[in-house]
This record gives sequence, structure tokens and C-alpha cells, in this order.
Amino acid sequence: MKELKEIKHIHIKNGMKVSELVGQMHDVGFGASKIAEASNIMANMFKDEECKVFLGVAGAMVPGGMKQIIIDMLDKVDVFVTTGATLTHDLIESLGEKHYKYGYENEPNDIKLNEEGLDRMYNVLMQNKVYEELEEFFEENYAQLKDIRSIKEFLWKLGELCPGRGILKKCWEKNIPVFCPGIADSGIGLMMWGREASGKGESEARVFCDLKEIIDVAWTSKKNGVIYVGGGLPKNFIQQALQFSKKGADYGVQITGDRQELGGSSGAPLREGISWGKMAKDAEFVDVYCDATIALPLIFAGVL
Repeated sequence: MKELKEIKHIHIKNGMKVSELVGQMHDVGFGASKIAEASNIMANMFKDEECKVFLGVAGAMVPGGMKQIIIDMLDKVDVFVTTGATLTHDLIESLGEKHYKYGYENEPNDIKLNEEGLDRMYNVLMQNKVYEELEEFFEENYAQLKDIRSIKEFLWKLGELCPGRGILKKCWEKNIPVFCPGIADSGIGLMMWGREASGKGESEARVFCDLKEIIDVAWTSKKNGVIYVGGGLPKNFIQQALQFSKKGADYGVQITGDRQELGGSSGAPLREGISWGKMAKDAEFVDVYCDATIALPLIFAGVL
């Protein structure tokens, strides 16, 4: 039997730092210890100068209030993969629109919300008129966007054109490769299609060429680290690049609320990736089963 480690009870003190709380979580049981372990592993991959860090984000993280944390994390990652919805909500805020807290999620009146032009994401609302702002933005800038061939370059151009601060702007400013294999499945996709349909010329974007770019990063790196927030398409896009790199990830942190028994990628534990060659056999990794809007701030605060 391995040496037993005593449980040390968390002691909350007036004025204590979040990082101190996360530090105490190392010595407790259940999910809290996973928060602390994830913070350690994330710190290790950030400190490892040989490690390329891939960040995959799915889910409504921008409406949920996680945008600034993602922006700050981009200072420490090498590749960013996300959904079209995440980038659409980011662009919406960069154009000056907002998301709002909704206080009646247990008894929502979605018929009334629809009549008032409000779209609901659990306990967050967005005015449907934001799509009018998107229409104007893409109408003004379509000529600069339609001839760009790679999705990465297309998203960098969006970041350059954004009038306000945001995720897209940060990726453009720092030349962080940003990939979105499901870009058509989003408000951004609808806006680009709308311009095509109105006779302004077809977009030259080629979704498949980004595969070569992300595989090149995984292939040429000495070591790799992965952070998955929510799983889904971004996770799989990174996973398949690691699989073809022949060495997998050396570090891994996954935050998910899904279950592995359902067979989906979002709930699949990182250990499962060893069988595919997506995780190294001797990798440091942890699965955190928690609402990402709870876990991600704690984990990243522990790193900082």
C-alpha cells in the first residue's frame, strides 16, 4: 500500500488569496483535490519551455463571463482552438454589445423573452438585435474577408478589424494560431453565407488547410500540453493533431461536466487518449468534473 496521506481540512481566513485556497485543496478529497492538481499541471506545462500548449474551449464561456480569463490564458498558450459560437459572442462584445444576467432560470418565460427579442442561455440573456450589428460589420468588411483562404488567417483578419478588445483581437495581436473547424456553425458563418447569397462574391476560405498547420505544430514540437474546457469539436481537433504527431501530450487538464459512459468526446477521460496515442503514456494529466465557470477561475488563479 502506498504511504497514506492525511486529509488536512481547509481553513478559510479573512483576507486569504484565492491561490492560498487552491493550495489547501491539495490536501482534501473529492473534486477539490482535482482543482489543485489541475492548477499544478497547468503551471508545469506553462513553465516547460520545450512544451507547446494547446487550449481548446467549447461551451458558452463568453456569455458565462470567462472571456477575460481566456484572454489572459492566451499569454501562456501557443495554439487556440474554439467554436464558432465562442468567437461570435466575442465579436458581439467587441462591437459594443453585452450579455446580461437573467434571474428567473428556474421558471423562465421563454415565450415572453422571444416576444421581447431576448435570447436565453440558461441564466444569461442576449438581445437578438446584436445580429443587426453583425450584419453591418460583415457588410462593411466582407471585401477584406472573402478572399482569405485559411480559417486561421480569416480569424486573424477579424481580430484586426474588431473595434474593441476581445479574444480575436488578442490572437491577432500576438500572432497566436487560432483554429475554428466548425466556423460555419455560428453567427459568423451565417454572416459570411449571407454576403455570398446576396451576390457579393464567394468566400475563398478552405477549412481543410488548417489541419496541416495544427499538425505541423504538434509534429515539430518537443513536448505538448493540452487544456480542454468543455471538450467537443475543439478537443477533437487538437486530439487528432496529437495522434498524428506520434508522441501525444505530455501534460493535460480537462474540465468537463459530461460522463464517459455516454461515449462522447467531451466526457472521455484523458486516460482514454493513451490508447489512441493522443496522450503520452507517462503524461501528467487530470480530469476535473465541474462547471467550467467554477473550475477555470480557481485553477488559473492557482497558477498565477
